[in-house]
Amino acid sequence: MRARFPVATLAAVLAVPCLAAAAAPAAAALKTAVFAGGCFWSAEHDIEHTPGVAKVVVGYSGGALAHPTYPDHEGHREAIQVTYDPAKISYPQLVDAFFHHIDPTDDGGQICDRGASYRTAVFAASPQERAEAEAVKAQVARTLRQPVATDILPASAFWPAEAYHQDYARKNPVNYMAYRIGCGRDARLRAVWRAH
Repeated sequence: MRARFPVATLAAVLAVPCLAAAAAPAAAALKTAVFAGGCFWSAEHDIEHTPGVAKVVVGYSGGALAHPTYPDHEGHREAIQVTYDPAKISYPQLVDAFFHHIDPTDDGGQICDRGASYRTAVFAASPQERAEAEAVKAQVARTLRQPVATDILPASAFWPAEAYHQDYARKNPVNYMAYRIGCGRDARLRAVWRAH
């Protein structure tokens, strides 16, 4: 006499490949965007809580130097690579969220971090992304009623930073908060975005 599978068990076994097939395209649908938002610890800390953001990596972008490091990243900006789900947040919405976590009017760096490597930027990977980023930038300028210093640049190589910089705020909360408070980041962002 042959053993018979209960119908529910058979249905569950047959459903597993279907679920795996459905999960694969969803993972493949994730996209990445690169932003320079001043200190990459703060840029990572602030954007990673945005709905639709799956992962954030800190690093360097915008320069010609290959394999930049924290002590030597001349020409690069501190940057973040954001992996996001476009079914949950569109590229323009992500760019807008990024702008709301920086002082886009600061052309010399970002709050207490001064110099070219701390200047803000959106690195657009296609003409469509560039057009969408420019539209968001124009809207931010209208909202703030002043020029926006954030650059919209062509995407270039993104180099992940050293391991000790990844998830710095989560791994070193006391040190990070001391830096953030000392820098005056939250006070400055409130002042920029208070009425908007």
